[in-house]
Parts: sequence; structure tokens; C-alpha cells
Amino acid sequence: MKKIEKNAAEAQQFIAVCHRLAQTQYVTSSGGNMAWRLEDNLLMITPTKLYKGDIQPEDLVFIDMQGTVIEGTRKPTGETPMYLKFFTLRPDIVSVIHCHAPNVCAMAISKNKNWLMRPIFPETTIEVGPVPLVPYAEPLTEQLAENFAPFLPKYNSFLMESHGLVTMSRDGIKETLMLVELLELSAKSILQALAVGKIKELKRQDVRDLGNTMRTRGLPLFGAPGMNDSLEALYFAE
Repeated sequence: MKKIEKNAAEAQQFIAVCHRLAQTQYVTSSGGNMAWRLEDNLLMITPTKLYKGDIQPEDLVFIDMQGTVIEGTRKPTGETPMYLKFFTLRPDIVSVIHCHAPNVCAMAISKNKNWLMRPIFPETTIEVGPVPLVPYAEPLTEQLAENFAPFLPKYNSFLMESHGLVTMSRDGIKETLMLVELLELSAKSILQALAVGKIKELKRQDVRDLGNTMRTRGLPLFGAPGMNDSLEALYFAE
């Protein structure tokens, strides 16, 4: 059985997310890409040089963890080295989205403080976590993939300097999209607040209490399993 037939339900969700990213203008032209680990050695990934709003089942590409195309008539995204790095260093991760959500991108080109590293909203704090800035490198290169390496063990979302956003999760592609949308609206609110004054952060005790909320809801800490001791430590490292 072909991979596209065996994974028809996942392919349908994958395409719906591609179209959603295009409709919201989180991706434009042929920009942005995403991948979903379906099996230990099988990724469904977006093709290169194709507008995400036009993607159909026949456009999807299936690759293994060496980047070899297993099924599909198109070439995989040029950011494939980045995805292979993600899934190799974070075997707990199931799906990843790279996009250019406009308010997050505004922060990716700002010289000011990275407010996405700070606890502002409870929902973003417990669902997305801190978002570090990954240093710029030429797109589609091994160097860009390497620049993520120091950050991957500790975090699940990343600002790409002068570029965009990467968000990953232990769930399917639809769940990862919801994290992207949550972060984008949080970034929009932060920018609007900065336009009229100063930002008010959650206090340390508030974040400690949110750690209890995460445990009650069964939400895992961000980063690789066992990497982080607590939500409080992530935001208030000594």
C-alpha cells in the first residue's frame, strides 16, 4: 500500500494546515514548510517551491530519516536538513511547523528585548513556553540547522533571527498549528502593549503556580524529556 493511502487521514490534516497557514498569511509565496513524523523512520514533509495554499495529496513527499525520498513526485523542502536535525535530536517530537507569522516575525527582526522569552500570558506560558532567538544563518543550509542545536534540548519553539518561527510538539500537525496561532496572537498583544507603554510580566510565584497547573493537566515540560526541572526554572534561571 502506498504511504499516501496508508496515511490518508494524516495527509488530509496536513493539507488542511498548509491551507490554513496560507489563508492567515503565516506563509506567502513558496515560503514556510512543515513535517510530521508518522513512524520512527518516516516523515511526511512539504515539497519545495510550492505555495502552501495550493498543496494537494499528490504534492506531499515522504522521506526517511536520512532524507531519502520514499514516495512522492516532488522534491522535499530545501529546509530538509533542518527537519532531520530536529527529529534526530528530539525523538520525542512528532510534528514541526516553520512559518512567517507577521507579529512573531516583527520580533525576529527587532533589536529590542525578546519578550517571547518572558512569562506574559498564562496560556502561552504553559502551552508554548519560552521562545529563544536562534542566530541567523543562510536559509536552506546545514549551518542554519546547526544553529538550532544548542537550543533544541531545552525549548519547543524558536524565533529564527531575521527569518521566522519554528514550533514543534509531541502531537499531530493540527495541535502544532494551534500553538503557532497562540504564539502569534500573544506576539501581537505584546507589540500593541509596547506601543502604548511597558510590559507587565507574571511574577515568579505566578509561574510556580502555573507549574502546578501543568502537572494537574498532565502537560509535559518543554524540551527533551528530563531536560528541564520545572517551569519556574525555565523562566527564572539563576
